[in-house]
Amino acid sequence: MTQPIVAKSRAESVPPVKSNVRQTSRLSSLLLSISLIAISVTSCANLSDVTGSISAPNQMPGDEQGIRAFTQAWGQRYDKNPKDKTSAMNYAKGLRALTQYAQAIAVMENLAINNPKDQEILAAYGKALASGGRLQEAADVLQKAHTPDRPNWSVLSAQGSVADQMGDHLSAQQYYLAALKIVPGEPSVMSNLGLSYALSRNLKEAEAVLRNANQSPQADSRVRQNLALVLSLEGKFEEAEAISRQDLSAADASANIQQVRKMISQSNSWGQISKAAQQD
Repeated sequence: MTQPIVAKSRAESVPPVKSNVRQTSRLSSLLLSISLIAISVTSCANLSDVTGSISAPNQMPGDEQGIRAFTQAWGQRYDKNPKDKTSAMNYAKGLRALTQYAQAIAVMENLAINNPKDQEILAAYGKALASGGRLQEAADVLQKAHTPDRPNWSVLSAQGSVADQMGDHLSAQQYYLAALKIVPGEPSVMSNLGLSYALSRNLKEAEAVLRNANQSPQADSRVRQNLALVLSLEGKFEEAEAISRQDLSAADASANIQQVRKMISQSNSWGQISKAAQQD
């Protein structure tokens, strides 16, 4: 994993959790799977991201019908001029929101070939690669999307997302902390950091960070659902459901938490997760 391009943070001095490597891998896989469920009934605009975000030129609607209309409109403009940056980036953004990752990658790859030094394009291309599961390629592209003298916080956050998905949670946390030095208190980055702490079994720190993120006026449904996820992992199901209801119907919030509980109860890792919640 490529290391962050900014100065080292205090996170590097934190000792790793002492556990069997395979056991830790299973826990991370479980938590990442649960996190997908936890956001699965939030707005469609969030479906393409577990952690990390890069903004495209235009704001996209939050409902599926609006996203499809957005994607169709920009797709028509893209067909007329595939080299137009705004059209390509918005079209790819819509495709990603509709989980059409291979097509989004193709659109951004073509744009990146024609604009190899445009860092905004490289950032969006790297994010598309990450959405499509091509993580190492995404890491390589994102590294080129900013420079040490001009780091981009959203790219750092995306690099953290890729690192988390590759299982390198310590590096991911360093990326997020570096991003927060540029945009202190940014809830999307804090949400990513909190989920990363959960993935590395540091649930108390995860809860603290996510509660802090949730206090921001800019906190969105992803922040709240990540907080609900961590609270569920700690066995605080009633509070988790109450938080979920801020964005979901009572029935959906209840179903969401029940799904998480079911996954936890069916996993041999629950005892390890509960123990991790009591550490430190």
